Amino acid sequence: MCTLALLGLAGTAVSVGGALMQGAQQQQLANYQAKAYEQQAQADAQSAAFEQRQERRKQDLLEAQARAQAGASGVGIAGSPTEVLAANARQGQVDLDATLYNSRLRQNNLNTQAAISRFQGKQAMTASIFKAGNSLIDGLSGLYDPARSVTFGGSSLSPRASRAIIGGYTGLY
Repeated sequence: MCTLALLGLAGTAVSVGGALMQGAQQQQLANYQAKAYEQQAQADAQSAAFEQRQERRKQDLLEAQARAQAGASGVGIAGSPTEVLAANARQGQVDLDATLYNSRLRQNNLNTQAAISRFQGKQAMTASIFKAGNSLIDGLSGLYDPARSVTFGGSSLSPRASRAIIGGYTGLY
């Protein structure tokens, strides 16, 4: 009977360990996913910075071409051509700002997903701790057998032997 109790205890230990291990693995996976989201956000920021530099170069070239055309036509850079160049520069800045804004939106989304992933990992770990505790309680309660338990206050001797010890048995009953 002792081996059955030991087997039950071993099964409980395996169940508890498995629940804890599962939670730890889920939390580790969630942390890896969060790190991947953060890396994507960083890559997006670098990509947006590159796009902005490219767009700025393109706008600088277009502005230089427009100035050259205005100068080649013999028109001075004052009045209407200046206003056109200024309007183009403003539109170019709006385009650059839109690129930055969209990048920041994507970065915020990815960072939010990273935070959610970490939170889910913590929830999985907490759930596994409760699951392990439940397995431990179930396993230990299954080991208890009231018929085989130790009782206090009683005697393992026969009633006659108990009376003899307590009252000084004389054998004349």
